[in-house]
Parts: sequence; structure tokens; C-alpha cells
Amino acid sequence: MNMVLIGSGNVAHHLGVGWQAGGHRIVQVYSRNADHAKRLADVLHCDATDSLAAISPNADLYLLAITDQTLPELVQQLPISWKGIVVHCSGATTLGILDRWKNYGVIYPPQSLSKDVPTDLSCIPFAIEGNTQAVTDYLIQQMSAIAPLSFEANTTQRLALHLGAVFANNFSNAMYQIAFDILAAQQLSPDLIRPIILETARKVQQHIPADVQTGPARRNDVLTMKKHLDYLKQEPDWQTIYQIISQFIKKSEI
Repeated sequence: MNMVLIGSGNVAHHLGVGWQAGGHRIVQVYSRNADHAKRLADVLHCDATDSLAAISPNADLYLLAITDQTLPELVQQLPISWKGIVVHCSGATTLGILDRWKNYGVIYPPQSLSKDVPTDLSCIPFAIEGNTQAVTDYLIQQMSAIAPLSFEANTTQRLALHLGAVFANNFSNAMYQIAFDILAAQQLSPDLIRPIILETARKVQQHIPADVQTGPARRNDVLTMKKHLDYLKQEPDWQTIYQIISQFIKKSEI
């Protein structure tokens, strides 16, 4: 396929590199920031533009790899005359936002991607949805060459997948930062809890999280929890988080 990447961020970078390695041709990269567009275009050896009017009208696929917040506005600015498939890669945005075009879909990876971190797309499940079954099947076929774990998922399933990823990744990462800050206040290195972070991640690869839950809330160790809450008095937000999560763990054991 001949492809145009609209956006020059992490997802555009990894999919562009992956598609190109899989034999597809990236013909152009668009970004509002000309330098960003050129930077990715140089990697992919293709044209770059910061003008919507200059986007190639003859691509087989247009990937809208931009933020959820800017997607609705940009969609309304793009020509409806495109014959190729138009796809976005948002987990929380509906498929129907692209209904200005005849063929459209979604390619969503529940994965945190960074340009500077090598990523094996073959290990990432991509949720695929098309406006027709033919488009869905075609997108899965094309994606499977570089990401064999790609699968069909409707808009509601994709939203659930996105929400699950937020809990598993974004929220847990915020908890790691709180833990690091608690240690830093006592001049303790974050390296001291990196092993338990890895161990927890390892366990959930083979077990249901509830089956391997540990800690004072799991044991209903009221005395220890009170000491923790007293320690957190100077950080009311952390204290509230501690209380809510501990209560959830206790209720889950009933």
C-alpha cells in the first residue's frame, strides 16, 4: 500500500517504520510542525509537509496518528474526496467520527510507545475495526504481516481495552512515582523497590491479579494500615488514594 501518515508522534513513527519494513510505501508525513514532519520523513525516506492542502490525494491508506483532543477538528478540515481507507488509532474515539469517507477504520494499540525505545510490533495486540466487514478484514490482513496479534474489536470493546490499559499502565505508573517520592523523603533509593515492581508484573503474566494479591489490606491488618495513614497525614491526596485502594482490596476479599 501507499500510505500517508498524518501526525509525526510515537504511533506514527513505529507504524511507519513497521509498515515500511513490511514492504509498504510511506509516501508522505504531515505534521503541523514542519520540523517534526521532516524528522520522521527523513527516517522513512519520504516527503514531508505541514500543509493540509499539500497532502497527497492518492494514497491507499491515511493514518490519523494524532491526539484524541485534536482529532475531531482535524477530521473536519480534511478533504472528503480521498478514495483510500482513513483510519485513526485512538482507543477512546468512536469509529463514526470518520464517516465523512467511504472506507474508514481504527487501528488501536493498547501499548505505551516511545520513539526512542525499540518496539517489537509482533508482541503488541492491535484492535482493528472497519466500517464494513471487508474493511475490517483488509486492515487485519495488512496489520497481521507486522503485528500478528491484531484482532477485530468493536468500539465498545476498544474503549474497554483503552480503559483497562489506563488502569494497568498510567495509574500504576503514578503509583510508582508516589512510592519513589515516599522513599526519597527518607533518602532511600528507588532501586530498593524496583525488584518488587518487576515481581508483581511477572506474576500477572501467569496469574489472575486477585489470586496473588498481598499486603496489609489483603490481610485486614488494621494496625499496620493505621500506621501508614498516620505517616501520610502530610499528603492528604496520597492518604485518600491509600484508603480507597485498601478498601477496594478488602471488599474484593469478601
